[in-house]
Amino acid sequence: MDDLLYKKVHAAAAAGWWTLLVAVIFASLAWAAFMAMNHCQCPCVAAMWGGVSWDTIRNVAIWAMAIYKLVIWTIFLVVVWLTIWARKLKRL
Repeated sequence: MDDLLYKKVHAAAAAGWWTLLVAVIFASLAWAAFMAMNHCQCPCVAAMWGGVSWDTIRNVAIWAMAIYKLVIWTIFLVVVWLTIWARKLKRL
């Protein structure tokens, strides 16, 4: 039973680390896209947002990135906890 639990927790930790890696890469790409969009300030982007000002677009994008980074931080804490738990199970 303990061996089966160890394998499941270890697999969950490994999957969590891969998920965290993908999330950080996505956040980096999203931030680069935001910086490029903010630099050029194309009128077509403002038109897709319904004609709002660039200040509103910047504000929404920064808040969205901040919330996404909080989600990444939560994932990180859970993955570290799973990793520590898997190591403790392995010692038993």
